[in-house]
Amino acid sequence: MLKKFKNLGPGVIVTAAFIGPGTITACTLAGAQFGYALLWALVFATLATIILQEMSARVGIVTQQGLGAVIHQSLQDSVWKWPLFALIIVAICIGNAAYEAGNLVGAALGIEAITTPGKWVFRGSIIALTALGAVILILGTYKQIERILIALVSVMALAFVVTFFLVDPDLTALLKGMVTPQLPEGSLLTVIALIGTTVVPYNLFLHASAAKAHWSEPDDIPQARADTAISIGLGGLIAILVTSTAAASIFTLGLSVNNAVDMAKVFEPLFGSLSKYLLGIGLFAAGLSSVITAPLATSYVVTELLQLDTEVDARPFRFISVTIIVIGAVLSMANIKPIEIILLAQFANGLLLPIIAGFLLYVMNNKRMLGKYSNTVVSNILGFSVLILTAMLGIRLIAKSLGWL
Repeated sequence: MLKKFKNLGPGVIVTAAFIGPGTITACTLAGAQFGYALLWALVFATLATIILQEMSARVGIVTQQGLGAVIHQSLQDSVWKWPLFALIIVAICIGNAAYEAGNLVGAALGIEAITTPGKWVFRGSIIALTALGAVILILGTYKQIERILIALVSVMALAFVVTFFLVDPDLTALLKGMVTPQLPEGSLLTVIALIGTTVVPYNLFLHASAAKAHWSEPDDIPQARADTAISIGLGGLIAILVTSTAAASIFTLGLSVNNAVDMAKVFEPLFGSLSKYLLGIGLFAAGLSSVITAPLATSYVVTELLQLDTEVDARPFRFISVTIIVIGAVLSMANIKPIEIILLAQFANGLLLPIIAGFLLYVMNNKRMLGKYSNTVVSNILGFSVLILTAMLGIRLIAKSLGWL
């Protein structure tokens, strides 16, 4: 077991990507508004993510190519190649630039929660976080970035675990919420948010590229599977802990919050200053880890589809990464809420998620490419079940973005 933990890497990067301020906020609101009732959605989302990400990692290890490169190879002579590439690149770039703004704001709010709130503290934090993220991506090697993200996820997990035990949750209600699907009135969009912040298309690209950088032989697939299950399982656990913490405190006491920072402020008089600091540190770690992974994922997608140099230290790769960080920083300090951009990103990702998941399943059944490492019948049943869900989720996100819901 200890050996499995030592081999953690690419899966932790995926966890760092999806456990960001958006997920923390969605989980906080889910717990504050519906108690433990929606925990089953997080369990489902975590299992669905493990299923798809395991396939993505397998593609990267066996082919020694990223998912973008595999798509390029598979569609070499197709008339749909460039329209699909354009959709993927636009969706990923717009989406991750908008989400990067949210990541920077979330990390900055985490700093504000444990310091003196103020305009200049907030802006100074954004500038410092932007510079730190840029330095890590410009100067860091893949292995160094991987270690930094493992450290941040570890800090995040510890902060939220300790906070969870401080509020003394109802473990019976927690377990019931995890295994009993239910939809309280007005909870459907919250369920979609919980699943949509966990199963995201750019992480499929990120995982395949990270897996090929970390492992080089098909014999490493069992290690990759363990890494995926443990790391993403940890991410799901963090989401469950945050939701349960809000359920045990905010929901139980009948209070109202808008995000995790509000919860940190409420916690100080209820559970002491330690709880406020723990939540602030957890939110900061979640934000900073996503500040690094969103540009990283964007660079992998664009360089692979356009057949540029995909090495982390290559100029095109670094240029794309820094561009995403800078755009995110500008949006976060522009005194505007990038809600329209985020809605556009949701629309694009609503289209993209089932397309990429469908293509991934197509590749996983390509015996010429994967040989004996292609999908089994059980893997296909699980994969297509997730595909159907992501298609329904995508339709719902598109309808919401267009104002039809």
